[in-house]
Amino acid sequence: MRFAPLVLAVLALLPLQALSEEPPGAHAFGFTSIEGEALPLERFAGKAVLVVNTASRCGFTRQYGDLQALWERFRDRGLVVLGVPSNDFGGQEPGSEAEIKEFCEVNFSVDFPMTEKVRVRGAQAHPFYRWAETTLGPKATPRWNFHKYLVAPDGRLVTWFPTQTRPDAEAVIEAIEAHLPAAPAASG
Repeated sequence: MRFAPLVLAVLALLPLQALSEEPPGAHAFGFTSIEGEALPLERFAGKAVLVVNTASRCGFTRQYGDLQALWERFRDRGLVVLGVPSNDFGGQEPGSEAEIKEFCEVNFSVDFPMTEKVRVRGAQAHPFYRWAETTLGPKATPRWNFHKYLVAPDGRLVTWFPTQTRPDAEAVIEAIEAHLPAAPAASG
């Protein structure tokens, strides 16, 4: 018992993360919104989040329409679609944030949250993307635009889908539905 104060003092000096075996979840990261405001992922705690790196001049750009439809279908049930513009692949997102936002709104009526343009690959990748690669392995790293990560309501990164998998594909819908927050009990 005489060592208890010493043990407590040592534990107090350790970062909380050192006491936990679990790495930080997605909620530990943040982006800047396309409008230039802070966009911490902890804002979406309790919701499923589909994080998609996007580009306006890509053969897969039509997926913006599918993402908007997914957002409209599931947002009231706890899904957030988060578009992350990136110019990493073929220079297919050369515009400014204002140009990207206007393109998405005019052509696809996008109103889901979007971030400022970031890197999603390599040493200069946004910390969320470096964490995702560490968490799910190098095979889960974006290889092109419209790569999708699904984050569970508790911040765990649960799966990913390659560019070619459309947002309305059965596998994506099933994964989203399996990770939507539980519906509140009906009162009655």
